[in-house]
Amino acid sequence: MNTAAQRRDTADTGSVIYSEEISCPRGGQAPVVLLIHGLAGACGLWNPVSQVLREHFRVIRYDLRGHGESGSPEGLWSLEDFVADLLHVFQRHELSRIHLAGFSLGGLIAQRFAIDHPDKVERLAIVSAVAGRTGEEKEKVTRRLENLWAGDYDTNIEAALERWFSPGFREQHPDLVEQRMALMRKVGSQRGYIQAYKVFSTSDLADELQLISAPTLIMTGEEDPGSNPRMAALMHSRIPGSKMEILPGLRHSLLVEAPELVAEKLNGFFLEESD
Repeated sequence: MNTAAQRRDTADTGSVIYSEEISCPRGGQAPVVLLIHGLAGACGLWNPVSQVLREHFRVIRYDLRGHGESGSPEGLWSLEDFVADLLHVFQRHELSRIHLAGFSLGGLIAQRFAIDHPDKVERLAIVSAVAGRTGEEKEKVTRRLENLWAGDYDTNIEAALERWFSPGFREQHPDLVEQRMALMRKVGSQRGYIQAYKVFSTSDLADELQLISAPTLIMTGEEDPGSNPRMAALMHSRIPGSKMEILPGLRHSLLVEAPELVAEKLNGFFLEESD
């Protein structure tokens, strides 16, 4: 991979944010795609997708606060803090208007960013994200947050295996599954992860989605129990002119189980108005 820049600077929020830019063969005038990973991840999870996108776009991705090489500032965190970190990445890479894709928690951040900064988003992709949780769904994420506060990471990891991967993929690719779960264990042991999970479990922008003005693609796995097709349909119904893709047979961890398919969908969507 041709990485033109790797940077680790302190944002206005006090968080040290690591980001990297992957150059495009078309040069510095290529449009920019900015990628945001999800909980218990790191920007490297986008590697297979980035390799496809870089043929047409400058690709920028970063580690969320509390993840990877980014820092974990003291105090309580909010969704707005994650948006402020994203604005810092904008400033660092001298960006003005981008294509934006967010996965899971990254999809929540992308929603908030597109609502608050419509002038900065050309096209938006919301991947395996949440909106309009039911009472039962809220109870489940609250229970997982309580497990974290109690120091019980193993229960959440075991449950994540079922939510994240289809049975066939787990059987055929145990090494890839274990790599992903090892990353979850590593991030889960860091102090900031609980704060990030709190933001994820308590944030819901269903009532503001109609404010998103960018052309939007909503995508999730057909069998994802958390970021489920019902949520995708709700987002689709509330975001004017949006498109929806439900990927057959897949669960939550699309960036590991089906990166080629995700790359194909994102590439096609972002190229619609890029040439």
